[in-house]
Formats: sequence, structure tokens, C-alpha cells
Amino acid sequence: MRAALRSRRRSIEPAAKQQWDERIGEQVLAWCRAGQVPSLGVYWPIHGEPDLRAAYEELVQAGVRLALPVVVTRDAPLAFAAWTPGDPLVTDGMGVMVPGDLHFVERPPALLLPCLGFNAQGYRLGYGGGYYDRTLEATPRPYTLGIAYACLQAQFGHAAHDVPLDVVVTEETNVA
Repeated sequence: MRAALRSRRRSIEPAAKQQWDERIGEQVLAWCRAGQVPSLGVYWPIHGEPDLRAAYEELVQAGVRLALPVVVTRDAPLAFAAWTPGDPLVTDGMGVMVPGDLHFVERPPALLLPCLGFNAQGYRLGYGGGYYDRTLEATPRPYTLGIAYACLQAQFGHAAHDVPLDVVVTEETNVA
């Protein structure tokens, strides 16, 4: 299923992807403004994930503190490092961009989670490492916004350790 979803995501026309990314970013901005979110865990897009970097800049201008996830140890929850657009980034051992200066912060109260796929029950399909699942086990649980394209909704079951997302934001939703 992961291979089929990756292929589906790769097949999205660049012009459509850019429009969809803008629409998703607008919803994230509106949601943060409405909830007066003080800090937000974001992600750096890889493998064709929705690119919300323009929205990240607007969030910072609105006073929201951002943090990028960092894998500190395998089989452990993610840590979060403060990050502002424009700060230097480096590639970690897993090929993910992380802040060059790892200034760790508390886990933000809300997280954006990129989804390779998602189902109607709000469960996320990721790349299989379980990092976000372990991160969401800790209390208090952060509010979670899954970020995906609507065409990536799929039918799949979930395991006992899987944690459903609070909301999935796509180019077709209206979460604000």
C-alpha cells in the first residue's frame, strides 16, 4: 500500500500540487490564528509531502514559535528543536532536514504530521518507523493535524499502538 500511495503522490501535477499546498497552508494558518496557537511542531517536506514552508513564514510573522522534529534515538519518541524559516538546516542520518543548531524545546501543544496515507477513521499511514506514534503516546497528548492530499485517503486497518489524528487537513477540507 505504501508503494501505491507514493506512486499516487508522485503522479500529482506540479501546478495542482502547488495550489493544493497553498490551500492546505491557508487552513493551517487560519486554524492557528483561531486557536491562538503559541507553538507548533512542523515538518520539512520530503518525498513529495505537502510543502507548507510559505505558511511557516506567515506563522512566524504572526508570532507562532515553530519546532522541527528530530530523531534522537531509534525506537524513541521524537524530540523537537526550535526553528525559524531561514535558520541553517542539516541533513540527519535518515535524510531529513533538521536545524543545524539543535536547541531542543518542549514538545509543542500542536503538531503537523505528514501523511503518506490516511483513512476515514483518522489514522495515519507513515513510512513505518513509528516515531510519531511513540511521540503521541506521551501525555499530555498534543493536538494533531494530519497533512495530506485528499487522493491519499485509503482503506486500511490500524494496530493497537496507532493513535488517530484529531483532524486531517487536505486541499478539500475546511478546518478553520
